[in-house]
This record gives sequence, C-alpha cells and structure tokens, in this order.
Amino acid sequence: MQNTNRKISDKLLSKTKIYLAIIFILLVIICIESAIMIIPSILIFGAVVGYSYYATNRRKSEISETLQDLTLSVDTAAKSSLINSPFPLIILESNGNIIWRSSKFISEFSGFDINKYLNNLIEDIKLDIKETEKDETKEKQISRHVEINKKNYKVLGKFVHSKQYDRKHDDKYMIMLYFIDETEMIKLKKEYQDSKSCITIMMIDNYEETMQQLESEEKPQVIAEIDKCIYEWTDKTNGVLIKSDRDRYIYLFEQRYFEKVKEDKFSVLDKVKDIKTKENVQITLSIAVSNEGLTDKEKYKSAQAAMDVVLGRGGDQAVIRENEIYKFYGGRAQEVERRTKVKARVVAHALENLIKDASKVMIMGHTNPDIDSMGSSMGIYRLVKSLGKKAYIIDSNETNTLQNFKESLSKEPEYEDILISKEVAEENVDKETLVVIVDTHKNTYVEAPELLKRTDKKVIIDHHRRSADYIENATLTFQEVYASSAAELVTELLQYAETKVDLKTIEAESLYAGIMMDTKNFTFKTGVRTFEAAAYLRRCGVNIIRVKKWFQSNLETFNKIAAIVKKAEIVNDTIAIAVYDKKDKDASLICAKAADELLTISDITASFVMGKAGNKICISGRSIGDINVQIILEKLGGGGHITLAGAQVEGMTMEETRQELINRINEYFSELEN
Repeated sequence: MQNTNRKISDKLLSKTKIYLAIIFILLVIICIESAIMIIPSILIFGAVVGYSYYATNRRKSEISETLQDLTLSVDTAAKSSLINSPFPLIILESNGNIIWRSSKFISEFSGFDINKYLNNLIEDIKLDIKETEKDETKEKQISRHVEINKKNYKVLGKFVHSKQYDRKHDDKYMIMLYFIDETEMIKLKKEYQDSKSCITIMMIDNYEETMQQLESEEKPQVIAEIDKCIYEWTDKTNGVLIKSDRDRYIYLFEQRYFEKVKEDKFSVLDKVKDIKTKENVQITLSIAVSNEGLTDKEKYKSAQAAMDVVLGRGGDQAVIRENEIYKFYGGRAQEVERRTKVKARVVAHALENLIKDASKVMIMGHTNPDIDSMGSSMGIYRLVKSLGKKAYIIDSNETNTLQNFKESLSKEPEYEDILISKEVAEENVDKETLVVIVDTHKNTYVEAPELLKRTDKKVIIDHHRRSADYIENATLTFQEVYASSAAELVTELLQYAETKVDLKTIEAESLYAGIMMDTKNFTFKTGVRTFEAAAYLRRCGVNIIRVKKWFQSNLETFNKIAAIVKKAEIVNDTIAIAVYDKKDKDASLICAKAADELLTISDITASFVMGKAGNKICISGRSIGDINVQIILEKLGGGGHITLAGAQVEGMTMEETRQELINRINEYFSELEN
C-alpha cells in the first residue's frame, strides 16, 4: 500500500515541478523586459507554489483514501470467498497439522474420519515437495484424484513455504487444498462409455454344404433350432439382432455387457454344435466381436476383419478384437474337410495373372524351412517357369533340416542358381516383384520379412490356422486350414492352372514329401483331396524310395532323439514333455522328430519337446487329435494345427519356458472344464 502511494506521489510531484519551472521561466522573462513586474511576479509565483502544494497534498489524500477503501473491499471479498467457498477447502501444514477448514469442508466430510484420507494424501504430496526441492523451477501445484466415502474428488491446490521454513526440514510447508466433487461427472462418463456399441458378426460355417446334407423336411427345423440358440444367447445382453442373410447375423449390444459376453465364453458355440440331425451333420458357428473404432461403421469393418481371422482358423470359434488384440474362444474340435475345387480353380487363374504381370517372382517359406515349405516353393517355381518368368527361392537355412533333399537337388543343373539368400533377394526386389509366401502367413515367421515392405504384390498359400499377426494387404490369399499341407494346396493349383505345367521328377517328389511329412505318412489330417493330390504326383513320376531316403536320420541323430525320449516326463496323465538342452544347429528338426516319436508310445495323447535354436527356445507340439496343441502353443506366441504346432520363445531360460508351458497346459484343461 505504501509503495503504491509513493509511486502516485512521485508522479504528481514530477508533473508539478515541470509546471512551476515553466511559470518561473516565463516570469523571469517578463521581469527582464519590465522591472516594474518583479515584485508582482514574486507574489504571483509564491501564490502559485502555495496553491500547488495545497492541491498536491489534497490529491494525495484522496487517492490514498480510495486505495485504502479498495484494499479493504478486496480483503473482505477474499476472506468471504474462502469462508463461504462452494468447494471444501482446507489449509494445513505438511506435517498434518490442520490450520483452517471451511464450513463446506466441515459439512461435506462430517460423520466419518477424514484424517486417514488426509494422511494418505499428504504422504503423496510430500513426493511433489521433494521433487520441488530438487528442482526449484517446477511449479508447486497439486492435482490428485481421490475417493473418499464412496465419492470421487479432484484435489487441487498449492504448497508454499511457511514462516518457520527450514531447508533442512521437509515439513515446513503450508498446503491449501480444494476438493472438487467429480462423482456425477465420472458416473456420466462411465454411462457414456457403457452406452457405446459393440458389433458382432455371426456366421453359420459352410452353410450351403451343410444344408445339402440335410433332408428337405428337416432343413426348416434345423434352421429354426439355430435361430433359437442365437436369439436366446443374444437376449442376455439386451441387444439388437438382425439376420442379414441365410447364414449371417449382425448383433449390436452396449459396452456395459462386454465383460458379461467374455465371461460367458460364447456358450452358443456348443449349443449350436449340440443340435441333432438325422444324418449326424455337425453344425458350427463362427463369431467375431469388436468395439474398436469411433463410429459403428469402423467397428463393423473391424468385426469383418476379425471374422476373416476366424474363418482363416477353420471356423467353429469366436474372437474378440479389442485394442488391436485378438482373444480366441472355442476352436478345439478336429477340423473336417470342407472346401471346394471351384476355389482352387479361381485362385490358380488369379495367380497366373499376377505372375504374368510381375517382373520376377521370389518364393519363400518360413524360417527353418521343412520339406513342406521347400516342396511348395518348388511347385510354385515350376508354375512361374511355365509362364516364362524368372523365379527364385529364398533359402538362408544353414541347418541339416533339408540336407538330404538339397544333395539330390544339387545334382540337377537347372537349380544351380535358383536358391538365393535373403540378402541377395533384398538387393534385387523391386515394386514389380511378386513375392509368394508358402506354408506360413505370419509376418514375423517368413524367411525374409524385409521383402514384405519392398513390394505390394504378395501372395499367401498356407494351411495353418490364421494367427493375429498375419500378413495384411496380401494381393491374393489361398489359406485352407482343412488341407493337410501347403504342398497339397500347391499341387491343386498346378492341376487347375490354365497353363500346362510339366513337373520335373524332383519337384513332384518334393511336393509328395511335403504331404507325407505333414500327414505323418498319410495318418493325420488326410482327406479325399489329400489322396487325389498324392495320386496326381505319383503320375508325375514320384520315386517313393528316394522320398523315403530324404526322411532318414543318421545314427547320431537317432541317438539324440532316443535320449530325448528317455528323459521325457508325463504331465496331466497323458502329455509328454521333453527337453533337448544341447547347442545344436539342427535343434528344431531333432525336437520335431522327438515329438513325433513320443506319440508312438501308448497312452501319450500329446507331446512337447523344447530345444535351443540360437537365442530362442523352439517348442514342437504333436497330438493324436484329442488335445489341441495349436491352442496351447498359441498362448506362447506360436501356431499351427490341432495335431501339429510349434512356437519360438525369447527372453526366458529353458526351465522358465518349461514351467510356462506346463502353466499353459493346465490353463487349457481348466478352460475345457469351464
């Protein structure tokens, strides 16, 4: 206040002095011109100085009184605002000592002990105080969200040094806190989130084929049973169900029921499968749920993408897409062959056109390729050459997995420069290059992932169940989970191609070997189409004896497999787990063969063998069909089929991986029980 008065006085005096100086100069000039005016000038100047002094003092007094009145008014308003604050307000010290509380604070928090909440809050605020002590440039503001007596508050405030502040003590701070009740706002926000829509797409798997197997009078009854199961299931969440087609349903429900849907684990899948028909036709359902997207249109597109994943995994299951993560339910039943030759013809024709339009074709399988991957590549190579285009097979594998096959291949002059490394492939790829991926669809599992970024022309030919990390934006995808192997799919494409394809003997043998390996000598996952493909290859001149020799193991490898089998342990009564802990460049191959060997032992329904593959731990899983090894290994980042799957684990020791595998097996069985 005093500083303000002084500034105003200084301004007034400075202006008055200027005026007096001007008057004095004028009077001096007058006196020089006329001596008679000296005495009157002195009297006039004295009167002016006296009046100026009087006026200045009076003006200063008026301004001072005005400022004092204003200050008193502001102080009164500030005090009144604090006392009558609409928000609960408290002033306390950082040691917990309460200095003052507003009347609103007292009434808001009466009836229960507020001190325990304040103590926790002060301890939290002390962390901010310590940070401020370290960095004095930081603001001393407080912002917290707390729950007090079932109400949600936003706590705002500031802390300052108290008069007794000592830098050696942290408790010499004064803290002022406002408590803003956000309970209603949070309720409204939650209600808004809960009212958002989730979109579900449901499809009856292979509707046309299923209906063809039913008698005419039975069809309406079965369709009515399916509708009943679906309507009863959707009725639990008070949503809107629309039957958009004979085999397709669109279902909208609110976000508030999302957790309920998860907990139910899509019981409708089993109810639909339990529908009895005279011909014992099993009816299955595929479901895709999504809450991703700002609009219903975006959510519908997300659900469609999720449905593609479900169908790519063979159907008979459900998937929830949330935060770009897929969560799968069901899909434990053995796949049944359900595919038509029409699709193979269409894909073969489309593939030929893509090859014709490409500058060159590069073919690759998965990392650590097996004979199915290599055989499929050889088949595509022959198709490309038949169309007069350049073709290369990417093979950076340095293990002995395909040693016997490569020895046979090296005797054929035509293939001398066909196998190239991924480094060479990356140097020669361009935008017009067509990349054909066989025996895998995962972007992290291909032989040369960099190639996927260098060209937009990509073709996928695979027989594995689709995983969440599949290659997106492929120009053409031929993914049939009902096929025994990628070699079987490629053989079909060669049969239905418009261009005449003359397979070389070694190419036909590699395709035949691929089918043999994935079916375990035509034992597992074989359908009519599998034997049709094998018959076609036999007509192309397959030498079965030479194929058999490719699968032979030397004595050293056989002894390694025997040692692994000997150390196997049994968990969950019928599951064998074995560990191959030696450094071996062929670890993945040995683990796969050991897993196959374990299945030959009676009472073992599934086997898992772990081994070191560089910096990773590879796991080979096998099953006779009672246990879905694909679901178990999918939880460890792998994939495959019900009877054959694999995974690669990073960042864990062998013992940690073994324990994690056992946990996933136990989780699998607990989900079955529920």
